[in-house]
Amino acid sequence: MSTPFTHLDAAGHARMVDVTAKQPTVRSATATGTVRCGPDVVAALRSGDVPKGDVMAVARIAGIAGAKRTAELLPLAHVIGVHGAVVDLDVHDAGVAITATVRTADRTGVEMEALTAVAVAGLAVVDMVKGLDKSVELTDVRLEAKTGGKSGDWHREA
Repeated sequence: MSTPFTHLDAAGHARMVDVTAKQPTVRSATATGTVRCGPDVVAALRSGDVPKGDVMAVARIAGIAGAKRTAELLPLAHVIGVHGAVVDLDVHDAGVAITATVRTADRTGVEMEALTAVAVAGLAVVDMVKGLDKSVELTDVRLEAKTGGKSGDWHREA
């Protein structure tokens, strides 16, 4: 039984795709997400008065660490070299906008690493402010763009 799904073997069992023969190429991916917060949390973030400390610094480092540990979290993701990871956080009236861009020169892409960076950074924000407002939520985590690799470049339509 053959299957068009690359992560299934002929018997339909999950497998890790073998990328051994592929040549490393430069690749990048950008993902975004939002932590929705109420006005009191936004005010605390803007003033730096969150009791747990510097939310943006903690979230930025958490996101980078998340990108580097993606293969430990996702069973079929490849261990790749994360050669660059930038996590930006911007406080706006509705909460915190998160953007992560991850780069590599490897045999497979970094889409999952970029998405994981956003998710982990967002979870760090939630953890840091949940004492101020239990209703904060991480939303809209999505891939915005990727470059390189066999499938080429892709950008989300506006």
